Amino acid sequence: MGRVRIATRGSRLALWQAGWVREQLERQGAQVELVVVETQGDRESRPFAQMQGQGFFTKAVQDAVLNGEADLAVHSFKDLPSARPEELVIAAVPPREDPREVLLVRTEALDETAPSLPVCLGGQVGTSAARRQAQLRQLRPDLSLKELRGNVPTRVDKLRRGEYDAILLAYAGLKRLELDLSDLYTRVLPAALVVPAPAQGALALECRSDDHRLKALLQPLDDPQARRTVAAERGLMQKLAGGCQLALGALAQAGPQGLMLLAWYGGRRYQAQAPTPEAVAQVVFDQIRAEHPEVVCESP
Repeated sequence: MGRVRIATRGSRLALWQAGWVREQLERQGAQVELVVVETQGDRESRPFAQMQGQGFFTKAVQDAVLNGEADLAVHSFKDLPSARPEELVIAAVPPREDPREVLLVRTEALDETAPSLPVCLGGQVGTSAARRQAQLRQLRPDLSLKELRGNVPTRVDKLRRGEYDAILLAYAGLKRLELDLSDLYTRVLPAALVVPAPAQGALALECRSDDHRLKALLQPLDDPQARRTVAAERGLMQKLAGGCQLALGALAQAGPQGLMLLAWYGGRRYQAQAPTPEAVAQVVFDQIRAEHPEVVCESP
C-alpha cells in the first residue's frame, strides 16, 4: 500500500485530527508518518485582523504537500480560505463532528438569568473570530470582548486563570480532545442563537491533484453528506469572497427537500432551501445582496 506522510500543525487538536486519519489509513494497510509544520498562525500572537494574508493555519501545511515534503494535508476545514492552490484537491471530507459553538463560563461570572447568554453583566468574553465578535456584540452589547489566541487547551487554561469570564469555542474541538471541564459551566449554543463558521466541525483531507493512488486510498474516508453541507456553506463564503476572518456564519443541514442553509451576515439571519449546495448558496447570497447592495461581486 506504500507510505503516506501527513502534514499537520503541532497543536494538540491538529495532532488528534491527523492521528485519527492515520488510524483510518493504517487499517487499510498503509504506513503513515506525521510531518509537523509550523504555520503563520502558530508563530504570530497578534490579533488575526492585524495579520497579513489568509490561510494563517493552512498555507504552510499546504506548502509541505506542494513541495513534496508530505503527501497529505489534514486541515480543520473552517481554516481554509476560499481560494486554494489548483495543484491540490480535497480528496475526502470525513464524517462531521457537531458544528455548534460552546460557551465556557467561570462559575464566579455565571448569571443564568442574563439575556441570551449566562454571563454576568459587563463580563469579559474571549474570542478572536470576527464572526463570533459580531454576533456577541449583537446578542449582548454589554459584554467586553477580548482577543483570545492559542490552541484549545491554552484558551481553556486562560479562562481558568481568570483572564476572561467566559470564552466561546467550537464544540467539535472540545469533543475531540475530551477535556475535563467539570470546574467550568458549559453550554452548547443552538445554531439559531450563534451561527457557526462555514465548515465548522469538518476536516479537509487535501492531496496533490495527480496523486491518484492516495485519492483512491482516501475515498473510503469521504462522507457525502458532510461534503454536501460543507459545499453549501463554503459556496456562500466564496460568493462573499471571504476567508476565515469574514464575519459570516453558515450552517447547512440535509432535509427531504434538499439542503437548508442558515446564515448570519451583517447583523441579520438568512435562510433558504434548495436541492443542491450550489443552488442554496446562490439563494442565500441573493438574499444578502438584496439587503447589502455593496455586495456586488462574487470571487472567481
